[in-house]
Amino acid sequence: MSNRADIIAAVRAAKPAIDAPAPTVPSYDEAYPQDQGGLAALFAERLGIMGGTWHAPTANQSVDDALREALADKLGEPLAADVVIASHVPEVTGNRKIEGNAEDLHDIDIAVLRARFGVAETGSVCFTEAELTVNAVAYLAQHLVVLLDPAEIVTNLHRAYQRHDTTTARYTVFHTGPSATADIEGVLVRGAQGVRSLTVIPAAE
Repeated sequence: MSNRADIIAAVRAAKPAIDAPAPTVPSYDEAYPQDQGGLAALFAERLGIMGGTWHAPTANQSVDDALREALADKLGEPLAADVVIASHVPEVTGNRKIEGNAEDLHDIDIAVLRARFGVAETGSVCFTEAELTVNAVAYLAQHLVVLLDPAEIVTNLHRAYQRHDTTTARYTVFHTGPSATADIEGVLVRGAQGVRSLTVIPAAE
């Protein structure tokens, strides 16, 4: 038996025979709204703080029209006919499938995805490999548009990590606003390393 095996065997033999379950961690969300309307309002507020945009469709407006309206406001002009839209949701018709490898998606202008859920505390949206198909798509696009069911907004990250989504998926990622960086003088630049804008459209599944 090797020295390593001897040491491990000695540690195991000396291990106290006690039952020590992990402590219960509080959710720390007593002060958060408990109704979905309140959570959606808080989510929209925190999303805005992080540089994202909450764009709710108007009455009888389709998700596709709401998307085009939101991005036209952001870009200062209507979307051009040759804009590359990679849509992974049935509500929006794109002109590029999200498939293949990351290098196949390098020229995407707009990616449209549905979030698994949202987090009101941080204004974050959560994706797994099921929503992304190609994990890099949410970083490669110039603009990211996210459909979020308001009923799928949790209070905080403690609640988020209690969901099975974060433990059973092979890949889980939280996006909080568009890409941003700031230098030592505090000059904030958005879109420096990833998407230039992140727009969330509330849309029930």
